[in-house]
Amino acid sequence: MADSGADQVFASTSLPSGTRIACRIEYDGSAYHGWQAQLKSPSPTVQGALERALERVAAQPVRVHCAGRTDAGVHGHAQIIHFDAPCARTAKAWVLGGNSHLPPDIRIHWAQPVVETFHARFSALARRYRYIIANGTVRPALCHRQLTWQRKPLQAERMHTAAQALLGEQDFSAFRAAACQSSTPFRCVNHCTVQRYGELLVIDIEANAFLHHMVRNIAGSLMAVGSGEQSLDWIAELLQGRDRTRAAETAPAEGLYLVDVRYPSQFGLPATPPGPLVLPG
Repeated sequence: MADSGADQVFASTSLPSGTRIACRIEYDGSAYHGWQAQLKSPSPTVQGALERALERVAAQPVRVHCAGRTDAGVHGHAQIIHFDAPCARTAKAWVLGGNSHLPPDIRIHWAQPVVETFHARFSALARRYRYIIANGTVRPALCHRQLTWQRKPLQAERMHTAAQALLGEQDFSAFRAAACQSSTPFRCVNHCTVQRYGELLVIDIEANAFLHHMVRNIAGSLMAVGSGEQSLDWIAELLQGRDRTRAAETAPAEGLYLVDVRYPSQFGLPATPPGPLVLPG
């Protein structure tokens, strides 16, 4: 990936109608009923707000496609989208014009032309999520809609050790929501780490793709291991049993972020900066 999206954001050359445009979108999902626009529902969605803003820039409808459809209350640090421009506009117009018509909890960070074979969802090599837990005796007042609170003391080392059973291509039926529409329960997890930063615990997980509620179901079960309620081998046992009813409850949406989407370097998309709330190192 390239080092920065600055050139793409401020590019002043007009891009012709029909150009495929990719963008990085950031949003606080607290006020939204998930990413996907609901045609028969008045509930606000991130996609709906974004398409309305881009429509104001284009003066005609714009349909966007995303890398991953996040659920209600889930946040996006690096949601990647694409759309086919219905008119000639500069990258700067798509970014600054789009942001001028968006609510403050949704932002476009960059826009750039891509080849017509690029697809935000199907071209992705991997998605990375971060689940952030405030682990203290008192629920935080600040960022209370961006964190999951767990009062019971959690041992990050136990959670990290147990999480290594998740690596590789496996059947994740034990962490799959009943409403999941995927044709297969198999996914390949590239890494899963659990680290503590003061009172914050961060679960960081990357896979080629995720099942419905997969990360939140994993987070709930890892917290059961971290509190000592379950053994270090429990995650491995759940995977082998493939029974969702044996795993822990689904963790709340507030602590979940889509923090990165990886694409082949040939598309030349800007690198994603460090994720929310917790910086590396």
